[in-house]
Amino acid sequence: MRLFNFAVFTLLFTAGSGTTLHEGNDFEEDHTPQLDYKDPHWCHSPGLTNGDVTCRSPRGPSYRSTLGTRCSMKCERGFRLIGRSSIQCLANRRWSGTAFCRKMRCHVLPLVHRGSYTCTQGFLVDSRCDFRCDRGYRFEGEHSRTCLKSGSWSGVQPVCSDMDPPKIKCPPSRLKFAQPGKLTTTVTWDRPLASDAADKSLEITLVGPEPGSEFKEGPTVVRYKVSDQAKNRAACKFIIRVEVRRCPELTPPLHGYLTCSSDGNNYGAACEYHCDGGYERRGVSTRICQFNNSWEGEPAQCVSLDFKSDVNTASALLDEFYEKRRLLIVSAPNATDQDYQLQNMMIQTSDCGLELRHVTVIELLGSPPHETGRIKEDKLTADVIQGLRQVFRISRSYFSMVLLDKQGLDRERFISPVSSDELFSYIDGFVLSEEERERLEHHRDFCL
Repeated sequence: MRLFNFAVFTLLFTAGSGTTLHEGNDFEEDHTPQLDYKDPHWCHSPGLTNGDVTCRSPRGPSYRSTLGTRCSMKCERGFRLIGRSSIQCLANRRWSGTAFCRKMRCHVLPLVHRGSYTCTQGFLVDSRCDFRCDRGYRFEGEHSRTCLKSGSWSGVQPVCSDMDPPKIKCPPSRLKFAQPGKLTTTVTWDRPLASDAADKSLEITLVGPEPGSEFKEGPTVVRYKVSDQAKNRAACKFIIRVEVRRCPELTPPLHGYLTCSSDGNNYGAACEYHCDGGYERRGVSTRICQFNNSWEGEPAQCVSLDFKSDVNTASALLDEFYEKRRLLIVSAPNATDQDYQLQNMMIQTSDCGLELRHVTVIELLGSPPHETGRIKEDKLTADVIQGLRQVFRISRSYFSMVLLDKQGLDRERFISPVSSDELFSYIDGFVLSEEERERLEHHRDFCL
């Protein structure tokens, strides 16, 4: 039986020895190595660095390299098999193929913008790469990736994003006092500086008045906003409070009034005392509100004008009224003159308006030796009457009026009675000072 098996094996081996038949019935020489059937080790013992070889022989497990032995090749973790995964020992004492184990790698990880990474074993299998972001940036995604045995990385590539807002600090809030004579003050400050861990270029926006602007009384909020290139925002604010220092309200003098600058009683405001017609000021003309909330000086008073009607000359009488009062000199042949009576009636009804305009009426009536002159109830001497008629050329023969300004200059003449409106329109348009105009406007509805 053994002899039969040997004959069959010899036949199979010869058939597979690669001998070919050519034309001319010539046979090519067979270079197949001679087999030593007494040596069971047909092929060299297979080996696989960084891997395992598992063989099966037809003659049993003790024969790893005999003819017909088949071996499977398998690499260790982290290695990839290059070549045949299964080989067979052939009759030419060679294996049907070769294989080796190559170290397995993952592809090189790309650089992370605004970040970096470190790996435990480079890009080999089981290597773990840990990511970190630059200062001012935060992760979006996983913090690490591992090289899998499949040659691919776990997870997805992380992104470093600027998620921290910039920092900005405003100047401290402050209290300022209004400037003298004003309800506002100029305030300046240094613009705030902003910083960001990620960006050097920051956009700072002011919401509110610019430094060096005029700030009015009360609080004003000033805001600054800042944003970085990733649109992260931050803001700060401070308050500028302007306080107006004020003095107590001044009381107008009896028979007088006040005109004040600015707001009337704020620091630096000036209030001037004025007296009504027929009264003169005694005391300071102007008081100023000081920083300590008190008025400079003492209040003025308005006292009745003390005219000396017993003077002996016209010039002495005019000096009594110089820069204080206007004079309206009314002359008539006698007290029964119709023009005089009509004018006298109109003057009496307009007495309030004359006082507001600082006008004093002087009456000259008749002819010597019965000529009279008076200011209300005070009579004038004959020398004064004669002097007034000579200086201003006032006739005794007919009715006439002469209007003098506060400097004693002849402003207008009338030869017939005039209404109060006509008389006042002239005085208002050419003679009144600005203060008198304001006073008149204030009392227009109460004094017709």
